[in-house]
Amino acid sequence: MQTINRFLYGPTPEERVRAWQGKLRSESRQLDREMRQLEAATAKARTTVKQLAAKGDVKSARILAKEVVRSNKQKDRLSVSKARLGSIGTQLQQQLAMVKVTGSLQKSTEIMKLSNSLVKLPQISQVMREMSMEMTKAGIMEEMLEDTLQMDEDEEIEEEADAEVDKVLFDLTNGKLGQAGSVATDLPVPQDQLEDEEAERVMEEARKQLNGLLSG
Repeated sequence: MQTINRFLYGPTPEERVRAWQGKLRSESRQLDREMRQLEAATAKARTTVKQLAAKGDVKSARILAKEVVRSNKQKDRLSVSKARLGSIGTQLQQQLAMVKVTGSLQKSTEIMKLSNSLVKLPQISQVMREMSMEMTKAGIMEEMLEDTLQMDEDEEIEEEADAEVDKVLFDLTNGKLGQAGSVATDLPVPQDQLEDEEAERVMEEARKQLNGLLSG
C-alpha cells in the first residue's frame, strides 16, 4: 500500500524533508572544502606579498594584496552561506515536528528568505534552485520572483578592495608598506631585487590560483 501511495502521490512529507536535509549537508561539506582550499591559497598569497614587498616590488605586492582582500571576502561569504544552510536544516527539522501534528508541510517565510539569499551563491546555486522549486511544489515556499534569482555583481568587493589594500599591505609588512604615496621613499632599495620577469611570474602564479578558486 505504501508503494502504491508513493507512486500515486510521490514521497511523503517526511521523505521530502529527509532528502532536502541530505542535500543541505552535502552542500555544507562542499563549502567546507572550498573554504579550506581558499584558506591555503590565501596563506600562500600572503607569503608572496611579504616576499614581494621585502624586495621592493610595490606594484606586484599591491596587485596581489587586492586578491587577498577579495579572497577574504569570499571566505566570509562562504561561511555565512554555510550558516544559512544550517538554518534551513533547523527550520526543516521543525517542519518534521509539525507534520506529526498537522499531517502536512507548512509555509515558511524564513526558509524562503534563506533560500533566496543562497540561490545567489554560484557554488550552490543550481542545487538551491532545484530545492526551491521542490519546496514550492510542497507548499513550503511561494514561487520566487525572477529578480531574486539574479546573481549579485561583484561591485561591492571591487569598491571596498582598494580602500583595504593599504591596510592589508601595512599588516603583512609590519608597517613598512601602506600608503601608496609614501611607499617609494619609505622602502630601502634592496641589493638583490627580483628580476621583473621573476616577480611577475611569482605574482601571477599566486593570483591565478586565487582567481581559480574565487571563480570556481
